[in-house]
Amino acid sequence: MSKEFYINNLPEEGSFTDFYMVRAVSLKLGSNGKVYLDMNLGDSSGEINGKKWDVSPEEEAAFSKIKEGDLVKVRASVNEWNGTKQLRIGRIRKYDPDSDKLDVSDYVKAAPEKGTDMFNYVLERASAIGDEGLRIMAVKFLQDNRDRLLYYPGAMRNHHAEMSGLLYHIKRMLMMGIRACEVYTNLDRDWIVCGVILHDMEKLNEIESTELGVSPGYSFEGKMLGHIAQGVKAVELMAREVGLEEEKKIMLEHMILSHHYEPEFGSPVKPVFPEAEMLHYLDMMDAKMFDFEDALFNVEPGNFSERVRTLDGRMLYKPTFKE
Repeated sequence: MSKEFYINNLPEEGSFTDFYMVRAVSLKLGSNGKVYLDMNLGDSSGEINGKKWDVSPEEEAAFSKIKEGDLVKVRASVNEWNGTKQLRIGRIRKYDPDSDKLDVSDYVKAAPEKGTDMFNYVLERASAIGDEGLRIMAVKFLQDNRDRLLYYPGAMRNHHAEMSGLLYHIKRMLMMGIRACEVYTNLDRDWIVCGVILHDMEKLNEIESTELGVSPGYSFEGKMLGHIAQGVKAVELMAREVGLEEEKKIMLEHMILSHHYEPEFGSPVKPVFPEAEMLHYLDMMDAKMFDFEDALFNVEPGNFSERVRTLDGRMLYKPTFKE
């Protein structure tokens, strides 16, 4: 069954019917005392919020069975709320594999490069690290986690929340980091490469994910600790296993602890050596550039995007010469 109404090209008027993947879903109580369904729906072209108002008790029982990662068929129309497009859902049902024949690739947002190609690039850079201890750490983390790295998203929401998104984030940070070492010659390339590879590795255990790169939520440990604390713990255990020197172990742990920079974003300390400082900027730069690219992807030249929450609610502009 071919898909007709992609999220980046929904009809402005009238209702339409098509399948979408559930990215987030919850039943909520409105100010009028009635239950409504609040959900984010996605396909390979993007994501949009949708609501079904005045849910009946019978519908509530059925909708409570809809989970993140499910495919659903909706009949809806497009409206606008606070400058953002939103779906007003009339009808919704779950995908029936016996009667609905779909191409799953239509519904999965994925990194623009193959997971295996990105993994090989990252592993090659890790294998080229000159410092033996750092090389052993980076290569072992990659090899031990290869299978999940090939499909894991970089987040449940926000930047790199897509199939193979974590690898895409690591790869682009590595590319920028290696170039940064050519400009800022005081930087040690081995530490930049190893720090980039390890800094978000524990997102594999912080969030949960299907093999399509869709995250239904956070793991118990992820909720309790977060990937920064998990990363420090993982480095501690790995360093003990491979016999990494104490100073290098602590410096790697510091890079993980400080890469979010501010306490309100999860970092209890700020960077105290150049490679740790650069790691923070590489991480932030790639996240911001992803958000710009993602928000402007479907915008026509000469127009503005909708407000981007992760970029302080800014409406981004695509110039006419980008045609």
